[in-house]
Amino acid sequence: MNGTIQQKSPIVYISRTESFSACHRLHSTQLSDEENRKIFGKCNNPYGHGHNYSVEVILRGPVDPVTGMVMNLTDLKKFMNMAIMDVMDHKNVDKDVPYFKDVVSTAENIAVFIWKSLSQHLESGLLYEVKVHETGKNVAFYRGEHL
Repeated sequence: MNGTIQQKSPIVYISRTESFSACHRLHSTQLSDEENRKIFGKCNNPYGHGHNYSVEVILRGPVDPVTGMVMNLTDLKKFMNMAIMDVMDHKNVDKDVPYFKDVVSTAENIAVFIWKSLSQHLESGLLYEVKVHETGKNVAFYRGEHL
């Protein structure tokens, strides 16, 4: 033994929240108009409807012994702006975001989309969870898991 003690870095979770406004229509191209109306009700309005979304991004990683950070939050803010705000704020999700051309723009699928978009900017394994607050009562969260 050489007498040096290796200290392990603590694992810490950090989060940042952004809010954006967007409209969408819950409508599946795989269903008839009647089935869409029955399943999605008023959320299937042909003209869409809007939400003031809140998105919380949670990262998980070791604290850098030099900077004291899991990630610089200024960088996370920049990545969230590129992956979320620039793409979705004040947009019609179904018409302005190509991902949703054939994907129903539910809160669940928006969480998956944001995960995929953010993953392109973050170090692998750092993104822990994306929470999409569609309303004050409806929340979807995604952790990159698949069946």
